Amino acid sequence: MRAILPLLSLSTVAQALYFFIDGTQPKCFYEELPKDTLVVGHYNLDEYDENSRTWSKHDGLSVYISVDEVFDNDHRVVSQRGSSSGRFTFTAHEAGDHRICFTPSSNSGRQGWLNAANPNGGVKLTLDLAIGESSEIESTDKSKLQDISQRVKDLNARLQDIRREQIFQREREAEFRDQSESTNARVLHWMIIQLIVLGVTCAWQLSHLRNFFIKQKLT
Repeated sequence: MRAILPLLSLSTVAQALYFFIDGTQPKCFYEELPKDTLVVGHYNLDEYDENSRTWSKHDGLSVYISVDEVFDNDHRVVSQRGSSSGRFTFTAHEAGDHRICFTPSSNSGRQGWLNAANPNGGVKLTLDLAIGESSEIESTDKSKLQDISQRVKDLNARLQDIRREQIFQREREAEFRDQSESTNARVLHWMIIQLIVLGVTCAWQLSHLRNFFIKQKLT
């Protein structure tokens, strides 16, 4: 099916839509873009479950995305294979029609997405396009990057606090170790002094007893 999605203006336009794919052929639509227009697309694939009769996400789904410049002999500017959800971007280098196609595939082993009895087709593709000037879309991305950058700065600040706390703890441990070594040294010095005093006392007592016994024999 060929669908035409006209641009509303040259400013950034967000277009959200969804369509069904039976999995037998690609789904394409055309977008007329001015020169130097940035297109950012976010997509999500849901597979039809015959048992529950609901649309749900399956990891086995994948999609091939292609973007061709119709005005330039179908020159391909995007050739990308992605998972069941993701993003693609491209810039219109020249003004004209661009054909955007999606070709889904599945290795989940489920056959419901190829079931011809399902009037909607087996895959539901939700597409959100942001179309506008590069500077405007990039400004949105910059705000997200600034938010991430702020979070990184906060994490770095927390790491610095942890490092300062670790340095403080190491300094306290070093101070406690120095105090312990100083106390042990003082105890050792005091023991040496005590041993010297005891030695001198013993020598004096032995000398005194010797003189006493000598005097007793003489008398």
